Parts: sequence; structure tokens; C-alpha cells
Amino acid sequence: MRKIAIVTGATSGIGEATAMILAQNGFNLIITGRRSDKLKAVEEELLKIDDTKVLSLVFDVRNNEEVQKALCNLPSEWSNIDLLVNNAGLAVGTEPAHEAVIDDWERMIDTNVKGLLYVSRCLTPGMVERKKGHIINISSIAGKESYPGGSVYCGTKHAVSAISKAMRIELVQHGVKVSTIAPGMVETEFSVVRFKGDESKAENVYKGLTPLYAEDIAETILFMATRPAHVNLDDVLIMPTDQASARDARRDQ
Repeated sequence: MRKIAIVTGATSGIGEATAMILAQNGFNLIITGRRSDKLKAVEEELLKIDDTKVLSLVFDVRNNEEVQKALCNLPSEWSNIDLLVNNAGLAVGTEPAHEAVIDDWERMIDTNVKGLLYVSRCLTPGMVERKKGHIINISSIAGKESYPGGSVYCGTKHAVSAISKAMRIELVQHGVKVSTIAPGMVETEFSVVRFKGDESKAENVYKGLTPLYAEDIAETILFMATRPAHVNLDDVLIMPTDQASARDARRDQ
């Protein structure tokens, strides 16, 4: 019997790659995102994988009413969630705190922190009732180190780390696993979004080094999700070989 996984922010990057590798390894998928056209394209690719069933849900994790409507009353055949991957997240802007755009802050806090909480609040009670389940929250090296131009983004990812640790303690008596994965540089749409569509600036982030790719993170998430019942990987930090910290990297001269 195939397990059920839900991946938020599945329209591209880590979310899309994670949905694909989970489907290839025996999971049926609930995929969510804001962009209906891209979500449909991902669904079509998933359905090409033998016997995979897919439920696509278009909503914004920042909107609690939309989250509740989509996730708090899932169809019975989709309600027994085995794995939740809280992937939806973003960084916007690089200005120092005293020059930052307030709307950028709102987007990051509402997506990275409140969105994760809204989704988890809908789905965790079912895991508690069934005495099993696994939540994997996507954090970042920014959740372990702070750096200039990233004050609020770093704050949101530190929050993900703290929330995950508390959830792990709260849910341990119910047999529910909670994990975080903190990637360093991953070449996805992340930097394009951060630089508000400026692709040249986004490309410079990875210039002269070999970053991680979405598939690297997806493979690690699969490993985390397929450990035996008695094993939980609480916190995984994964970095490119060329990156030693949030600010230190080896680049070709």
C-alpha cells in the first residue's frame, strides 16, 4: 500500500524534486502551490510514474482560511497523511534592516513561519490520532547563522528551527517524527525571487562554484523519510563542498 505525502511549494525547485522522488519510491502525492499552471505541469509528470495518485491543491499558505479549506477536511482517501514536507518558503530582498521594504518582511514571515504553522496545525492532529507520521520542515543555513542583508530571512529560518525542536518535544509521546533539513546554496528559483527577478544578480550568487541542486535535497529528504520507525533524523545540515559557512565559499578565480 502506497503511503501519502504532502509537499507544499511543489511548483518548482526543492518541492518539485521532492515530489518526484517520493512518487518514484512508493508515495502518493498531495502537492500544493500558488501557481496553478505550474502545479498542473508537475501533476502531469507525477502521473507518468507507475501507479502514482496525485491530488493538486492550489492555495497560498499565507492565507489561513485557504489552508483550512484545502487541508483541514481532505477527502477520506487522502486524509491519512504519512509525511508532511513543509517546503513552501522564500527570501525577498537583501537590504539592511534599516532600509528594508516592509512588504518583503511580511511575505517572508507570513510564508516561512505562519504558513508552516497553518499547514502543520491542520495535519498534525491526524498524525497524533493515528500515533504515527513524519513532519520534515525545510530550514536553511540561515537558520543556523545570520548574515548582513538577511536579518528577517535568517530570523524566519531560526524560527523554523525553534518551532521544529518544540514540535519534536511535543509530539514524541505520540510517535510522530519531526525533522529539519538546512541546506546551504541550492541553485533553484530562490535567488531569482530574492533579487526580485534580476537574473544576472541571481546567477552571480552561484558564479565560480558548484552549488547544491534541488535533487540533492530531495534525495536527502527521501533518506530521512524512509528510515526505520525507530530512527529520526532530527536536524540535517547539507552544504555544497564549495561552501563552508553562510558567507565563506571557494570560488574559481
